[in-house]
Amino acid sequence: MIYVLLANGFEEIEALAPVDLLRRAEKQVLIAGVGGKEISSTRGVKIITDIEVSEIELSENLEMIVLPGGLPGKDNLETSEKVIEAIKYCAGNNVFIASICAAPSIIGKMGLLSGKRATCYNGFEKFLEGAEILDDAVVADGKFITGKGAGSSIEFALKLVEVLCGAESAEKMSKTLQCS
Repeated sequence: MIYVLLANGFEEIEALAPVDLLRRAEKQVLIAGVGGKEISSTRGVKIITDIEVSEIELSENLEMIVLPGGLPGKDNLETSEKVIEAIKYCAGNNVFIASICAAPSIIGKMGLLSGKRATCYNGFEKFLEGAEILDDAVVADGKFITGKGAGSSIEFALKLVEVLCGAESAEKMSKTLQCS
């Protein structure tokens, strides 16, 4: 199971590119809303989520959580006790945590990126405590995948496909999508 966690003020492409590509890869993905099932993006696009974040199951079936950026979406994720609980569960159980744009700051402030390579939206580097900060579009280090921002959303989503389904699957999908 993969959960994409959305809160009001999320960045659309950072949330939906991973949902789209992971579902194309035939992974089981649920969008979980913080504060309800109808969540609005930074530009007012409304999404009806599959479940509320209170319904996520933290169990051995969990493969990954995805934290999109956007403001105030990142802030709304960060103040959710259930989101923090999910992050701690994943970190303690060797489950992938993927975050993009401003969202790597959430796990950075928790000290989870210390000693790891990571990237984030410009200006949020100071929150990636102890991380080796790279200027790459996407960085994977162990069970942590970080992305720079909206412009790297497809590359970020392809990396999620790669870590869960293999490089061959991601490469095939990239060609199908005509990424380059």
